[in-house]
Amino acid sequence: MTTVRIGVMYDRDWAPEGLPAFARDAEALGVDDLWVVEDLGWNGGVSAAAVALASTERLRVGIGITPAPLRSPALLAMELATLARMFPGRLVAGVGHGVAEWMASVGVAPKSPLALLEETIRSVRALLHGERVELAGREVRLDGIRLVHPPLVPPPVVAGVVRPRSLELSGRVADGTLIAEGHGPRDLERVRELTAKGGAGADHDLTVLAFCSVGEDPEQVARTLRPSVEGQAGWLGRPPEQVFTVSGRAEDAAGRVDELAAAGAGTVVLRVVGDDPLKQIGKVLEALAASGRTPATASPATARGEG
Repeated sequence: MTTVRIGVMYDRDWAPEGLPAFARDAEALGVDDLWVVEDLGWNGGVSAAAVALASTERLRVGIGITPAPLRSPALLAMELATLARMFPGRLVAGVGHGVAEWMASVGVAPKSPLALLEETIRSVRALLHGERVELAGREVRLDGIRLVHPPLVPPPVVAGVVRPRSLELSGRVADGTLIAEGHGPRDLERVRELTAKGGAGADHDLTVLAFCSVGEDPEQVARTLRPSVEGQAGWLGRPPEQVFTVSGRAEDAAGRVDELAAAGAGTVVLRVVGDDPLKQIGKVLEALAASGRTPATASPATARGEG
């Protein structure tokens, strides 16, 4: 039996005011995680995480991702610590490079993105663990900074990265790696190799985002996914047919989740495309339960297959 955390993304295109009800409904459905997005011009990730956490009781909330160039490490650590103090054990903090063009458009493009990300993650993790940080780095300077109220349960800080040198960096400094939509099991093998090269051990958690569409008509599912798949294919630099998705009939989608789990994913976060996203998630959870491939914390109804 494969156990994997199942999450759902609150898509950046969805109105922010819908987040509280969506988070409550997702929690009631039995998902383990809700991931919020920070993209330039769309939403603030820390504020969205605060809303989702305050709206729910059990759900773990992930931020995917805060761009390091936009955030002072000290301020980011303060914000994360506040959430982690109020909602212990329920926060995952994703940090990444950010889209280079977007960072340039607001005047924060770093001279060395790799140095900035490494120094940011090292600093934020140290501050969240109650350490006093002195750093005169290539991109970050902190002169004896310490949090007055560090979290009792420091949240994991994961790197949302794609390229080989960044994946090595993640293995060196982060608690886990957040992997973008479109990456499949064979990609995860390479991710494991690169994070291990950076020094990551077996406890380095992989969280995989995946486009998801569930339906009985495969042609309709393909049409629904096509714009997302083609756009991601261009960003990843691979043909659309090589963009991995969790899609098809519910049992097929559950099988795709299992493929990711077998390749090392600890969490699979579904970015649902199409109508009634929670209904689609519910069908995947039911199929996982029916086949013995269970999410980490299924609701009683889902575990019985009642949905």
